[in-house]
Amino acid sequence: MTAPTPQPHHVFVTRPIADSALRRLAQSARVDLWDDEAPPPRRDLVARIRGCDAVLTMVSDRIDAALLRQAPRLSVVSNLAVGLDNIDLDAATRAGVAVGHTPGVLTDTTAELALALMLAAARRVVEADRFVRAGRWRMWTPHLMLGRDLSGATLGIVGFGAIGQAVARRAAAFGMRVIYAAHRSTRTLAKPSRQRPAGEAGAAPAAVAVPFARLLAEADFISLNAPLTPETRGMIGRDEFRAMKRGAILINTARGAIVDQAALVEALRSGRIGGAALDVTATEPIAPDDPLLEFPNVVITPHIGSASFRTRQRMAELAVDNILDVFAGRRPRHCANPKVKLAPPSDRRRA
Repeated sequence: MTAPTPQPHHVFVTRPIADSALRRLAQSARVDLWDDEAPPPRRDLVARIRGCDAVLTMVSDRIDAALLRQAPRLSVVSNLAVGLDNIDLDAATRAGVAVGHTPGVLTDTTAELALALMLAAARRVVEADRFVRAGRWRMWTPHLMLGRDLSGATLGIVGFGAIGQAVARRAAAFGMRVIYAAHRSTRTLAKPSRQRPAGEAGAAPAAVAVPFARLLAEADFISLNAPLTPETRGMIGRDEFRAMKRGAILINTARGAIVDQAALVEALRSGRIGGAALDVTATEPIAPDDPLLEFPNVVITPHIGSASFRTRQRMAELAVDNILDVFAGRRPRHCANPKVKLAPPSDRRRA
């Protein structure tokens, strides 16, 4: 008797990604692509993954317990991001679904954007560009578009993981003094200050750990590089803005919900802080009538921290690698829930 032909794996990809990565995935699976830059609505997401073995997601795709219950064949979720705040990891682990992500490859690219935003805010680059385009530039004057120097200024980094350390290294090259507070205990960090020596792997020269309160009081620029967790959600609010050094500039390339956006607007209106440069906002895309858009000293980019050709290519390849690992009977090489107990995809398809 002839054995039945195994069913091909079925994968839903929630947005267009690099063609080469899609082609490689298509060699091992039937690929269903949501061919739109906008995310699939919830009902479509549920419908598309119901019969899938894998789903390749973006940060705007919410994968929670309710959705997982409707996808009994699902073996792996591979997130095209390092952050995982869009995925309920506990629910995935309970469901036997491995969760992969793409750490490492976007570290330098995101750090470069943080420095670009810092420079843009400090030297009023976007504001000056608008000034010229509006025909307001009549002549050079000594007081035209005066900004802030990075050299000699203090940078406070909140979240000193790989991206935070990459930001610190670049800031040190600009002659900045760098202090940091680890995101896991930002509100209560009271350890003695210590200097990361230049020879320590991944560390910036003379990056000093300080209590969070001291960081707020001393930093001329504050860079947020922490993941979004229950502890970091809304951690920069009214009290923190009041505690900041007057005129400080906030840089956020992490997640918008780390900042209480209403409190940020208040701090800007009162002149308590000197400006903000944001690659992320509480709601994305930001509403066209959002009050943040009224401030000339606020720079906002559309969540482009990892948006370089090379990095997005590498992220897509890693996301596909994670899926193919599970199809081969292994945990994803970048597994966010390593305690998950995987059932072979063939067993799930029979279920």
